[in-house]
Amino acid sequence: MLRSLSIRDFVIVAHLELEFSAGFTVFSGETGAGKSILIDALALALGERGDASVVRAGQTRADITAEFTAHPTLTDWLDQHALPHDETGGVLLRRVIDASGRSRAFINGTPATLAQLREAGDMLVDIHGQHAHQQLLRPDAQRRLLDNHADLTELASQVASAHRQWKQLVQRCQEAQGRERELQRERERLEWQVNELDKLAPQAGEWEEINGEHRRLTHAASLIEGARGALHVLSEADDGALVPALGSIIQQLRHLAEVDPELRDTLAALEPAEIQLREAVHSLNHYAQKIELDPQRLASVEQRLDALHGAARKYRIAPEQLPAELESRRQELTELTAAQDLAGLEAAAAAAHEQYATLARQLSEGRTRAAAKLGKEVSAAMQELSMPGGRFEIALAPVAEGQAYGMESIEFLVAGHPGVPLRPLAKVASGGELARISLALSVIASSASLTPTLIFDEVDSGIGGAVAEVVGRLLRQLGQGRQVLCVTHLPQVAALGHQHLRVAKRSEGAATLSEIVALGRQERVEEIARMLGGVEITATTRKHAREMLAL
Repeated sequence: MLRSLSIRDFVIVAHLELEFSAGFTVFSGETGAGKSILIDALALALGERGDASVVRAGQTRADITAEFTAHPTLTDWLDQHALPHDETGGVLLRRVIDASGRSRAFINGTPATLAQLREAGDMLVDIHGQHAHQQLLRPDAQRRLLDNHADLTELASQVASAHRQWKQLVQRCQEAQGRERELQRERERLEWQVNELDKLAPQAGEWEEINGEHRRLTHAASLIEGARGALHVLSEADDGALVPALGSIIQQLRHLAEVDPELRDTLAALEPAEIQLREAVHSLNHYAQKIELDPQRLASVEQRLDALHGAARKYRIAPEQLPAELESRRQELTELTAAQDLAGLEAAAAAAHEQYATLARQLSEGRTRAAAKLGKEVSAAMQELSMPGGRFEIALAPVAEGQAYGMESIEFLVAGHPGVPLRPLAKVASGGELARISLALSVIASSASLTPTLIFDEVDSGIGGAVAEVVGRLLRQLGQGRQVLCVTHLPQVAALGHQHLRVAKRSEGAATLSEIVALGRQERVEEIARMLGGVEITATTRKHAREMLAL
């Protein structure tokens, strides 16, 4: 439940610290005193969007902190998001909005996203706004209320997802049918290109390799001549080949080094040189034997180069990119063949429709059970709300093919009096009837919810008299198991609260400020008398207020 609320520099609130208790708490005050400001501030702490307009004039930022008692579901959620626990067993939600409109959110002192703040808030508080009865005139709001009440929200989301997937596949089938001739031409073009490149069979690295071979074949005569010339100088010349000459020098130095050891360093430098020269001679011999003039091979290589270069020019790419181009066009052909597989697409669409229909039937069954139960409960509440003989039903009408929201439209039907036919809620003439039915729906739907704190922001507008007292009793009854906060202008409702807070305005210089105070017994008498009476509060009014509190 909500333990406390701290507000600083929010709209016309300078500083406010409020403590809350369990049960049914009411807020009252004169028109314009700022009763709903409290709900607006709490909504910001719960993740609602806000801007710089909420910052009190002349101040740098608005700061709202709400402390709640944690429950196991919320504790598990905190663990999943690596958010800390409060030592007191609670959870602190804080929202700061500065004068530039920049917003920051915190959970238990740790920075959090607005989405996280909103997700945590949804597990803690359920707010019913003062315009809830107008919203209930919309079919989508009626559908959401029924699904929320029946705990079908997740299933409804799955149905919407399945419907979207089914429709996407149907669209692909239609596109494939419409483009069948075009796709066939494109497929034939790709097939021809893939066959052409397959015949060419370009290999990775082939362009570089064949260019190197072409250079060698083109310059084969020069390479042979150069290799033979080097061999002649190194080992074959009769008048001073390098390798035999160096060998003779080394042999002489070996004998001389036995006489003078200082020659050993020279000998050590020349001996490796002889070895390397002999290895070079060996390599040149091998190279000279391998390389040869091969006009036929040269012609073949030039033909291959021309074929690769021509294909590259045709596809407007570099020759070395031909292997990748072949794979790319193969992939395009595979995808196009799959896209042109009408039978496969139609089978996939049929399977997606079956999945949608299965989920939608489950949703319909859940809605049917919940609609009957909710209809009986609201009809029973109408008898207490001065609508004797009134009936409430929820009509589920099948829709063709099914929609994203399911296989039926949902409409709330009402008969306010005996013998009156059921009519759509949107056509109920009496605003008072609409407000009472809306309140009954809100209370009944909230009683099925697991949210620990429920807030009703002037949802009792449009009713009065004995009906107002019944409304107060409904809210007080709801407060037996939940924490219920209600902003009200009705004395009959205010008198039934376990706790009563009064909102008032005061002037401080040129500024108008709002303040909230908890009322004691006698103060409640005065406040309820004010709500009952006019400009002047009489002894009779106070007596009536005391009688209402005594009840």
